[in-house]
Amino acid sequence: MFNFIVQKLHKEGYRFVAIAAVITFILLLINNYLGLIGLVITIWVYYFFRDPDRFPIKDENYLLSPADGKITQIMEMEGPKELGLEGKKYTRISVFMDVLCCHVNRFPYTGTVDKIFYKAGKFINATLDKASEDNERNYVKIKNSNGDEIVVVQIAGMIARRIVCDVKEGDTLNQGDRFGMIRFGSRVDIYFQNYNLLARKGQNTVAGETLLAKKN
Repeated sequence: MFNFIVQKLHKEGYRFVAIAAVITFILLLINNYLGLIGLVITIWVYYFFRDPDRFPIKDENYLLSPADGKITQIMEMEGPKELGLEGKKYTRISVFMDVLCCHVNRFPYTGTVDKIFYKAGKFINATLDKASEDNERNYVKIKNSNGDEIVVVQIAGMIARRIVCDVKEGDTLNQGDRFGMIRFGSRVDIYFQNYNLLARKGQNTVAGETLLAKKN
C-alpha cells in the first residue's frame, strides 16, 4: 500500500510538482476551497510523473509495449516516410496514453538506436489516425543483435506540448529500459516486421511488460 501511495518520480516531474505545490500554498492563503483544488491538482501532477519499476520478460523473441495505455489501432501499412521506410510493409500498433496513465516510455526490445528524427507538428486528438501524420512527433529506429529493426514514434496529443527523448543515436538499451516520456496526454506508435501479433485492439498495456508480438 505504501509503495502505491509513495511512488518514484521521473526527473521531469520535480519542477512541475514544485510549481503546483507553490501555487497550492498561495491558494490556501486566499481561500481553503481554492487550496483544496490546488492540492488535488498537485497530487495529480505527482502521479502523472510517477516512474514505477517494471519487470520485462528479457526475451528477444518478444516485443513489449513502449507505453502504458490502451491500444487504439492495429494496422498493416508502409513504414514512416520520414525515415525512408515508405516502401516497406509494417504492422503498426498505436497505444494511447490518457492523462491518468504513467507516461514513461520504454524500449520494446534490447537494441541500439539507429536513427532519431524529430518533426514539429500540430496537437490534435492523439486517438485520431491522422495524429500519426499531423502531430508533433519523434521517431526512434532501433536495431537488435539479430538485425531486426523497429520504429517507435512518440506523438504529442491535444494537451501534450513537449516530447522528451533521453537517448541519442548509437545508444544501446536493454528491453524495458526507459528512453523518454511525453508530457500530459499522448500516444506511442510501434512499427515492426517479422513478429506475430499477440495484442488486440482495445487492450490495456503496461510499458515494459505487456507482450505485443512474438518473433516468427
